[in-house]
Amino acid sequence: MTKIAIVGCNGKMGGFVAQAVKENSACETLFGVDAFGDNKNDFPVYPSFEGVVEVPDVIIDFSNPAALDGMLDFAVKNGVPCVICTTGYSQEQTAKIKAASEKIAIFFSGNMSLGINLLIELSKQAARVLGNSFDIEIVEKHHNLKVDAPSGTALMIADGISETLSEEPQYVYDRHAYRKKRSKNEIGIHSVRGGTIVGEHEVIFAGHDEVVTVSHQAQSKEVFASGSVNAAVFLADKKPGMYDMGDLLADKFA
Repeated sequence: MTKIAIVGCNGKMGGFVAQAVKENSACETLFGVDAFGDNKNDFPVYPSFEGVVEVPDVIIDFSNPAALDGMLDFAVKNGVPCVICTTGYSQEQTAKIKAASEKIAIFFSGNMSLGINLLIELSKQAARVLGNSFDIEIVEKHHNLKVDAPSGTALMIADGISETLSEEPQYVYDRHAYRKKRSKNEIGIHSVRGGTIVGEHEVIFAGHDEVVTVSHQAQSKEVFASGSVNAAVFLADKKPGMYDMGDLLADKFA
């Protein structure tokens, strides 16, 4: 039984994670850490890691970049692997995460959905087959409260595709500013914001007289919580290092 600590447990995503843990027979929540909100959970909740006395098997973090230092200090001191789902880290914080991975196992991904990471793998395979003979465009759609654009997931997709191309492409975010013919060496990335769209991503490979598309739709945020719990169970016995959904997918389909 994998014992999990949830950082940001009183937030919306933290609640989804707690429910996903309950529904997974391979794990249980040992405690939560959250500086804000009321404790409505059936496990102990600490305002920070300073007062924590239990040692979990894995930490799942869906909180805020401000919580990183305390979490990493606790994790490294106690040898606890971390599944880090929080986004918006600075370059300095990302460097701290990589440094910590030399001492503990860290699962770090911009999107915890198995489906979206499968989309990335399929897109990479399509790029290997189609090469530079097809134009590549990425369209991402999210709710009207999302601040950043393009989404981190869209950039993950673009970066994955870029790894497979013979020449590093140019990312084009704002095509109306370009008064010229589209070059072959670019990936267009487009953002749509509206309503309550949880998350939709489509990769378009447009060739001569044919179009190939790969797409994914998240119907609720619960898929990201389930993905983080699957990652925690996967990570529990891993050696120090950086892991991501590619490693989890490889393990599932090995």
